[in-house]
Amino acid sequence: MKEKILFGGYTRRVGQGIYEATLDTEQAVIDEPQAFIKVGQPTYLALSQNQVLYTVTKEGEEGGLSAYDLSGGTPRLINRVTSAGAPPAYVAVDEDRQLVYGANYHKGQVQVYRILANGGLELASVVNHVGSGPRPEQDSAHVHFTDLAPDHRLVVCDLGIDELVTYDVSPSGDLAKVASYRTEAGYGPRHLVFNPNGQIAYLLGELSSKVQVLAYHPDGHFSLITTYSLIPDDYTDFNGSAAIRISRDGKFLYASNRGHNSLTVFAVTADGRDLNLIQRISSEGDFPRDFNLDPTEKFLVCANQNTDNTTLYRRNTATGLLTKIQQDINTPESVCVLFLPTR
Repeated sequence: MKEKILFGGYTRRVGQGIYEATLDTEQAVIDEPQAFIKVGQPTYLALSQNQVLYTVTKEGEEGGLSAYDLSGGTPRLINRVTSAGAPPAYVAVDEDRQLVYGANYHKGQVQVYRILANGGLELASVVNHVGSGPRPEQDSAHVHFTDLAPDHRLVVCDLGIDELVTYDVSPSGDLAKVASYRTEAGYGPRHLVFNPNGQIAYLLGELSSKVQVLAYHPDGHFSLITTYSLIPDDYTDFNGSAAIRISRDGKFLYASNRGHNSLTVFAVTADGRDLNLIQRISSEGDFPRDFNLDPTEKFLVCANQNTDNTTLYRRNTATGLLTKIQQDINTPESVCVLFLPTR
């Protein structure tokens, strides 16, 4: 099987935008990535069911999102929606409501975009977070994640104010706050994934290098069950945990660590409430911001931002363990890994 991968990233040094590569699952190898879309700072990507790619975009002094039609094989720009200042740091698609959500880290905003008939975007609403935290990185609100819960509420991670906020979403894209969960001070909530049971979530803390196991309740609020460290207790150098993923069967949880430069692997108990550390493995590069499981979940691809390289691992679907099989794949400044659906 041949699986297409897109790598989004920065364009500060050598990056040209979005790169495309192919994972050959029979040969267990990724070919040389090629430039796919030239666009400024495409640091996060999301694909709709209609094969429209929504990417973070920076053009001069403005930032926002761009929409590209991929249905014809060759990417075609539909439109860009930008405004003064920094672009978002995360993008997610809401197929049912035909909305796109953006997490603007620097502005401390939740941004909601309407999907137009042609797949393009228009800004529908904005919610501003306010506050700060005890760490230098928490000088103000820093929205880092905006994605859907299993009940189709919007869940927002705010690294700057140590909060996880739940919103109801109207069909037109207006947000109404439902609940707010506050972590320990300085935790730095960054990304969240849900267990397939829909009742448990795992909250990654960038600044704390921890993962919290949370109960998700029918009224939209979260409560703490327990907390686990993502790095060894004796590691004292800088670390900023980045991405978190869970296998479709809910049995294994994965997280990346920038600084410790590793992937942490947990086995998840049947009820989802407890984690057992089973592996820490090198990312074979510096600053692994993002990684992803391929559609078969027999492989994992991890991009290292500072060393411009990606590593391919074979994944044992029974044990969850990773084995490195290819490294030093050339991916300039890449910080997002997205597999395209296999046709």
